[in-house]
Amino acid sequence: MQRAIEWWEGRQVWLYLAAIAAGAIVGLSAPTLAHPLEVAITPVLGVLLYATFLAVPITHLGRAFRDGRFLVAILALNFVLIPLVVFALSRFVAGDPALLVGVLLVLLTPCVDYVIVFTGLAGGARDRLIATTPVLMLAQILLLPVYLWLMAGPDVIATFDAAPFVEAFVWLIAVPLAAAAATQALARRIRPARTLRSGFLGAMVPLMMLTLAIVVASQIAAVSGQLAALVTVLPLFAAFPLLVGPLGALVARTARLGVPERRAVVFSGVTRNSLVVLPLALALPAGFTLTPLVVVTQTLVELVVMVLMVALVPRAITGPRTREEAAP
Repeated sequence: MQRAIEWWEGRQVWLYLAAIAAGAIVGLSAPTLAHPLEVAITPVLGVLLYATFLAVPITHLGRAFRDGRFLVAILALNFVLIPLVVFALSRFVAGDPALLVGVLLVLLTPCVDYVIVFTGLAGGARDRLIATTPVLMLAQILLLPVYLWLMAGPDVIATFDAAPFVEAFVWLIAVPLAAAAATQALARRIRPARTLRSGFLGAMVPLMMLTLAIVVASQIAAVSGQLAALVTVLPLFAAFPLLVGPLGALVARTARLGVPERRAVVFSGVTRNSLVVLPLALALPAGFTLTPLVVVTQTLVELVVMVLMVALVPRAITGPRTREEAAP
């Protein structure tokens, strides 16, 4: 078993790309599977995050949360600088309310779930991100209506409900985190819990492959059917990581963070909360039927970007980069 784990961990980037391709093939060849696969996204993502939380000692979370410079860098990037970038990008679709709301919904909300997985794969500070998830979730619940009001107009605000955010927080953060904490506590006492923990930690790559394949397979047919209408947002979603990645690195460097923390800040800035805001988009009135597909389009673009970042970020952010770190 250990040999298999070493094999897939050494080839994970290619395996993730293969999973995305397989999901696209399944979704396009069997579009009737889209709905049952969409229902499976939340439980599969919850299992993946349970495995991710198992890899981080829960007792370290309090210490990570007390890292003020990291928290300030994350909040400044996601809720001060990125909204300026999003506003500029969203002006290209400002004439179409459905496209505009989709772009704003997905790009204004930082990811709180699978960003932790990708950050860990790139050698980033997963424990810091886990510790900040409650703050990130609460901040986007409070600030998203404000940004939508400023960038899309007051009429949009009346159509939104915070319930999907709360639901996502419970099932994708609170429950997996509590289960991981219980497993870690039991693992110190009983052998079956240690075996369970080892099994999930070893299965991280297959779990990520399954998640990627299900997300893509469940959404690709709907997106391809509206590709002509969605083509306008593709350059915006491609430009976003190109702008925010260097911006996140600059913010983290200015905050004099260590290498793992700088990688985590970059991933937090680039990765968006598409799976959480999708229920919000689906709950919009009939005039916004394209909005959920805009969110899904961003997801598909982002999944490819994340896989590439796992390979590129560790090469781009290495060693001491600040005078403080470089000092003998």
